Amino acid sequence: MNIEKQISGLCKLSTYIKEFIEKNPANFSEDDERFSSILRKSENENSWFTIENQKISLNQWADLLTEKNIKNWLADYQIATAPKKVGLILAGNIPLVGFHDVISVILSQHIPVIKLSSKDKTMLPFLLSKWNEFSEGNIQYEFAERLKDFDAVIATGSNNTARYLEYYFKDSLSIIRKNRTSVAILKGDETVEELQLLAEDIFRYFGLGCRNVTRLFIPNDFLIDKIFESFLNFKDVINHHKYANNYEYNRAIYLLNAEKFWDNNFVMLKEDEALFSPLSVLNFSRYENIEEVHTFINENEKEIQAIVAKPELGFDSIGFGEAQNPGLDTYADKVDTMKFLEVI
Repeated sequence: MNIEKQISGLCKLSTYIKEFIEKNPANFSEDDERFSSILRKSENENSWFTIENQKISLNQWADLLTEKNIKNWLADYQIATAPKKVGLILAGNIPLVGFHDVISVILSQHIPVIKLSSKDKTMLPFLLSKWNEFSEGNIQYEFAERLKDFDAVIATGSNNTARYLEYYFKDSLSIIRKNRTSVAILKGDETVEELQLLAEDIFRYFGLGCRNVTRLFIPNDFLIDKIFESFLNFKDVINHHKYANNYEYNRAIYLLNAEKFWDNNFVMLKEDEALFSPLSVLNFSRYENIEEVHTFINENEKEIQAIVAKPELGFDSIGFGEAQNPGLDTYADKVDTMKFLEVI
């Protein structure tokens, strides 16, 4: 396989995505219509994957996949000279969540054997087909319902699933990913714009991703109303029937149990130490000293995917609005996938 053609093909795929998203549907070609039908089919198969969210995910990938970004990323790694088969068990919680693993394996000059999630089985095959076309046939990949023939495996699942996967692949080179979530820490002097960007970290993809913020730390004197006001750009999430069902269910449970919570009719804030919150709920706690937060983060670091905060707070953090925009060198669970692929 020719890696230069693979990189060139990936850049062409980026351009193809951008042009499709920016094009007026009245000017769609036959190929554009096919792309559009893939989006509709994906939403029909999984109603969490709205057309809007799919396009946002596609656009983020298109922005990321430039020749400069790709070559800078690959420069830190040794490319394989003897291709191996790498089994990939992909998650399906947000659109294209497994695309990074697929790209990593292919650009490492290995062959991905892909078990698609039943929740996300439409878009990835289409994009791989286009990438192969743009790369003049220099992409190798396989799809499988059950992994049998592989030299290593990368699998993503829930904590319960991970225990099964760890046992099943105990004799194989593997990366097994478990449940993680993300947190945000407010200093107290955040601007309206920064808080609105935080809403993106919380609500994008309905909060279903491991990089979505489910736990918030705020100073003792911070006003809850200020947080709610910043969420208004996402008020339409309540019009999604599955999200609304979760909201109504969790609200009913809290009322039935006489639990204290704050409600703005599309999301609830609950003062709760739990790291993971139910869908449509954001857990928060107040702090007097930032060292309290540092202690919590250190104790729970294996379950935290990303920290959203101002850099002066002293955390290994990202900026507001950046949780769903990881770079090519940002790895799930902080395990360097490319280093793993170097040694199989």
